[in-house]
Amino acid sequence: MHILLHICCGVCAGAVSEKLMAEGHTVTGYFYNPCIHPQDEYKRRFDAAKKVAEASYFELIEQRYDRERWFDLVKGKEYEPEGGARCDICFDMRLSKAYDYFKKKEKFDKFTTTLSISPHKNAETINRIGRKIGGDNYMAADFKRKGGFQRAIEIAKDLDLYRQDYCGCIYSQEEMFRRRQEKL
Repeated sequence: MHILLHICCGVCAGAVSEKLMAEGHTVTGYFYNPCIHPQDEYKRRFDAAKKVAEASYFELIEQRYDRERWFDLVKGKEYEPEGGARCDICFDMRLSKAYDYFKKKEKFDKFTTTLSISPHKNAETINRIGRKIGGDNYMAADFKRKGGFQRAIEIAKDLDLYRQDYCGCIYSQEEMFRRRQEKL
C-alpha cells in the first residue's frame, strides 16, 4: 500500500517510516504542524524530518506553516492540560489537512500519523479522531507498542537528529519552562 504519513517531527518519523516500509508499504511523508512554536523550532523539526526522509528514501511534503489558523482554533483552550481539548483540536486540524491532501492526490491507499509513537500521546484518542475524519481510509496504529518509541530514540541517535523537549505548541513550551523552574 502507498501510505500518506503525517509526520510531527524527525524523531517520530524514523521508527514509523521504518516499520511501515518493513511491512512492504511505500511511504510519502506529510509535514503539517502549525502548532509548533516558535518558528525556529518548527524549522528544526522540519529539518530533522527531512533528514529522516533522505536517509530512508521517501518523499517529504511540507505544507504551509499556518500558525494563525491554529491559534484561532485553540482559542479558549490555551491552558487546557496537556492531552486535553486543545490537543484534540490540534490532532483534528492536522489529520484533517492530511486527509484533504490524501483525497486530492488519489495515489494513496491509506493515511496515518506518527503522533501515536509518543509515550505522551494517547493513541486511542488519535485513532478515534483519524477514523472520524477518514473512516476506512485512516490506518489506525499505536506505533509506540512493541518498542516503537525506543526504536525512534535509537534512530534519532544514529542520525544525530534534533530532539525536542516539549510537545511543540507554545503552551506546552510554557509548561516545560514552568517545570524546569520548579526543579531549581
